[in-house]
Amino acid sequence: MSFDLSVWALADGATPEDVRAAVGRCRQGQHVERHPDPRVVAFYRAITTRYPDRPAGRDTPWAVAPLHAASDHVELNLHPTCADEVLLDIERLAGEHDLMLFDAQDGSVYPPPARLTG
Repeated sequence: MSFDLSVWALADGATPEDVRAAVGRCRQGQHVERHPDPRVVAFYRAITTRYPDRPAGRDTPWAVAPLHAASDHVELNLHPTCADEVLLDIERLAGEHDLMLFDAQDGSVYPPPARLTG
């Protein structure tokens, strides 16, 4: 069993319901056909520099590797025993790259800190 998160690059003003709808489309195999969002690319590069997924090392936090990356999101399937530091890094990088974070366990959506104060 894995602990699943995903980060989403949606338009300004996107709501948690928009994120949940995008997750639903992804789960049905419906992906947006467009160039990768630069925020997604930057997040993917940053998280996989710290925690490689190609190849995933012995001490990887990834339950599934390589990570699923699409033009508007990255799915992160983590070992349930991964260090809290990994979760904090994901949350921090999502905020730095203006990505919304979806927690698949309970359907929670966390907007970037900048959107909370803006």
